[in-house]
Amino acid sequence: MTDSAQESVARSLALRDLVRHRDHVLRTIDGLGESELDHVAAPSGWTPRSMLSHLIHDVESFWLRAVLGGDGTAIDQLRDGWRAPPLPGPALREAYRRETALGDAALARADLNAPPLWWPPVEVFDAPRLLTGWEILLRVIDETAVHAGHLDMAREAMDGHQDLVVG
Repeated sequence: MTDSAQESVARSLALRDLVRHRDHVLRTIDGLGESELDHVAAPSGWTPRSMLSHLIHDVESFWLRAVLGGDGTAIDQLRDGWRAPPLPGPALREAYRRETALGDAALARADLNAPPLWWPPVEVFDAPRLLTGWEILLRVIDETAVHAGHLDMAREAMDGHQDLVVG
């Protein structure tokens, strides 16, 4: 297999994994009403609503559109997802779907072997620089998977709902 064929397979598998984790997030919050979206899930005070806002702003928009893609609109609209104004449930779900579609478009244009097109100033994001699009993509997959698990725990504590239980 050629290097470009191997890279194409790797990209396809990574994107499939990202889609699977995003779907997991949406399945986990499916059916939650407004009060359940505001159920405090951890001592830090996060709720399913604030977690989804974090995924929208701090994961999808920040990493994919702003950092990876250098999208000026995304950069201008950056905000702390934990502190963003809360959206009603249907609008929140739609915003997540819309932002993931925009993230997919940024990924489709991206050269994953190249450096990201933008990096935030240190006063905005004081963390080690990620060097390639692959690192950005893996960061987004990790964040989405971890937070899907957090949402699973919150949902199970609320109403016993479990996602993809084996055994």
